[in-house]
Amino acid sequence: MFDLKDLEENFDRYRQAWARRHQADLMALVDGLQQDLKKRKDLIHAHEELLAERNRASQEVAVKKKAGEDVSSLIQRQKEIGPQIKKADQSLKNFQEKFEALIGQLPNIPQESVPDGQSEEQNKELARWGKIPQFNFEPLPHEVLGEKRGWFDFDRAAKLTGARFSVSKASAARLERALIQFMLNKHTSENKYEEVIPPFIVNATTLFGTGNLPKFKDDLFKLEGQECFLIPTAEVPLTNLHADEILSEEDLPKYYTAYTPCFRSEAGSYGKDLKGLIRQHQFNKVELVKIVHPQKSEEEHEKMRRDAEGILEALELPYRTVVLCSGDMGFASTKTYDIEVWLPSQKRYREISSVSNCQDFQARRMKTRFKDSNGKTQHVHSLNGSGLAVGRTLIAILENFQDQEGRVRLPKVLRPYMNEAEWI
Repeated sequence: MFDLKDLEENFDRYRQAWARRHQADLMALVDGLQQDLKKRKDLIHAHEELLAERNRASQEVAVKKKAGEDVSSLIQRQKEIGPQIKKADQSLKNFQEKFEALIGQLPNIPQESVPDGQSEEQNKELARWGKIPQFNFEPLPHEVLGEKRGWFDFDRAAKLTGARFSVSKASAARLERALIQFMLNKHTSENKYEEVIPPFIVNATTLFGTGNLPKFKDDLFKLEGQECFLIPTAEVPLTNLHADEILSEEDLPKYYTAYTPCFRSEAGSYGKDLKGLIRQHQFNKVELVKIVHPQKSEEEHEKMRRDAEGILEALELPYRTVVLCSGDMGFASTKTYDIEVWLPSQKRYREISSVSNCQDFQARRMKTRFKDSNGKTQHVHSLNGSGLAVGRTLIAILENFQDQEGRVRLPKVLRPYMNEAEWI
């Protein structure tokens, strides 16, 4: 989470950084934190002083016994110190549990280069790529086009499970499979990520490591009777692959990619994106994760951004890239780029990838470290990004490349995965 010594010594700097997130409930937690840090320090000091006194008394007893002197008063003091140590130890333990619960709710602090702002309206656009398509007809939203062609069946999905699920069929199902294969091939062969098939179920400790617990418990699907959850993203198992490990400097960097289904309750999104595939409880995603040397994390962040953008460029899809403002960033992130693809039906760009540098925030929660060339143990830096959200990529292809007859032109890079078909 945080270096507590640095937090104590530079508390005002942290407080100012947290204030940039513009969250009143967060600042209510921060306001009591400095006092808690002092209390924790005092409890540790009191406990250590009692231990030191007991050690001194033991040494003095040994010396005086050897000299034949009376040690009855020292032995009596040792008897008195024992319960005091036990009481101090319990007080420290009780406080530490509450303190760690508080610290676990505090988000990462924004980098200084992150623009200040309260919401997505203050995000800063960095670049645009591609030409927005012009139609001589009214393009259909993906859900209308998909149902018209028999590619999506939302009614039967609702019968099978409930709202915000879908059934994909025929060419749409095959196209989604093609997208997954294309993304994995590009990331493994060109971008040098190692492909992983992780568990789709993880425990609470793993979710705490990436910052999903306790903050986002309501967004998770929990298995009944177990402290296990369906993954909200492959970031969770991939980033935790090296939890509780000390790597060597030569092990770094590590690049991982995985295709997984993702499961989210979408708590707090009531009424948003009710139609189609935009916001579902289950969706497919190809994830990118990096575990890197702290001195390399900013450079690796820029590379990961380009890895995600490169997928869209290969698919000929217009997009823009923004850097999120301080109030719109995710919990674990210290800096995030959002890559947004153009959707003709909405006449605007929509997020298709978030690429985040978490620096050592997750590493401290996971206890993932490395030993540098000087033998010093440091925390790694972790990064993650979508490479890409598969369903939203499918949406973008259907909407940007449709014609008046309801056909969809396939990007050239996908045709080898679709029996060389130019249209579906």
